[in-house]
Amino acid sequence: MRPPQSLLVLGGTSRIALATARRLIARRTRTVWLAGRPSPALESAASELRALGAEVRTVAFDALDPDSHETVLGKVFAEGDIDLVLLAFGTLGDQARDERDPAAAVRVAHTNYTGAVSSGLISARALQAQGHGSLVVLSSVAGERARRTNFIYGSSKAGLDTFAQGLGDALHGTGVHVMVVRPGLVRSRTMADPRAASLTTTPEAVATAIELGLRRGSETVWVPGALRVVTSALRHLPRGLFRRLAV
Repeated sequence: MRPPQSLLVLGGTSRIALATARRLIARRTRTVWLAGRPSPALESAASELRALGAEVRTVAFDALDPDSHETVLGKVFAEGDIDLVLLAFGTLGDQARDERDPAAAVRVAHTNYTGAVSSGLISARALQAQGHGSLVVLSSVAGERARRTNFIYGSSKAGLDTFAQGLGDALHGTGVHVMVVRPGLVRSRTMADPRAASLTTTPEAVATAIELGLRRGSETVWVPGALRVVTSALRHLPRGLFRRLAV
């Protein structure tokens, strides 16, 4: 699969999305749409990508306002074909707080799942109408099995992952490619524990994996790849044993 000439990022300030955009601009991408809530961070991201030589436009997009998605995304696709849609928005939430505040937990679910279902379906339909394109969905290894420490976030990502897989099956043979990306914990700049390095990742590593997955036409990408084996083992642990693990 050739590198995309045009890119629409849903979640325009995502570290992974911006690392991916930088990598793709260095290859072939010339037009980038950054969709997100209007903010200095969104404008700064656009300026950074423009400095790399791309034509960059920003568009106001709110995952929590699905009623607006049809209009907002329709205007983007009306400007011309989009080769790649990167669905990269999401929120981690705060597990302890969200357990005490159901409204906050619902906000996590609406952002990570409901907003993604709405914008994902609209984007997929537009890609199908133009007859080509890829939809890359940033899922998470957290969706593989519910954990005590982040089951609200993990459950929303599990729903997103299942939705994206089903959407890929529905679009098979239409010319539209759906790829699910399951990163591990993205290391922060202050995460210094070397023991975590083998099962965590960076925005740049995920961007590299996304580009490689697109070239290969992959349907699922794990970052790092070792997580596929680890999560398979964890998925089959007896529940009582899994519950006692510090995960």
